[in-house]
Amino acid sequence: MHAILIHGMGRLPFAMSLLAARLWASDIRPHLFAYSVVFEHWGDCIQRLEKFITKRVEANEYIMIGHSLGTVLTRAVIPRLTHKPSACFLLAPPTRVCKTVSIFRHYRLVKFFGGECLQILSSEEFMDTLQSTGVPTKIYAGTGGPRGRYSPFGDEPNDGVLTVRETFLPGIPQQTVPVLHPFIMNSKALARDIVKVTRSLSPIRAK
Repeated sequence: MHAILIHGMGRLPFAMSLLAARLWASDIRPHLFAYSVVFEHWGDCIQRLEKFITKRVEANEYIMIGHSLGTVLTRAVIPRLTHKPSACFLLAPPTRVCKTVSIFRHYRLVKFFGGECLQILSSEEFMDTLQSTGVPTKIYAGTGGPRGRYSPFGDEPNDGVLTVRETFLPGIPQQTVPVLHPFIMNSKALARDIVKVTRSLSPIRAK
């Protein structure tokens, strides 16, 4: 079993390295996809991701794991793939235009570093065009963000960037993890669950 790991906006593939190591220890071979929101156009990135997946997995079974913007890339590329993944795991996925993007998208510095990808995340029209993955999928939402009177999220459970409600997709099981948005992929419980679900789809030799 192979795994395609896609990091989030403003991060590097290294951000997924702890999760990759835990997958490797469970006989799941990880492949880290790298991209840049500053220097790369959305269409080019999707095309490159498609080629990356095809070259790495060939005819083998594989899963896809995306974090944040990586989940949007995941959902966008799957319709283009002839050989579909066995399952998808979406870590803190923005499934609609979230409040934080709406607030910061007009700041010049944020617009520069967010590039075309930020404009896509702030487009309701685009987000609504993303299809269901068509394969077994699970969402993990963080709940380690601030809540209460002085929180921009009020009393809603959140990961500091997204509310749990902003990660919801109809018909897709969702599990909460008590962590912040940038670190959700480092959760040991999350990694264990991904391995467990993957094993239920295609048995992997336990260690």
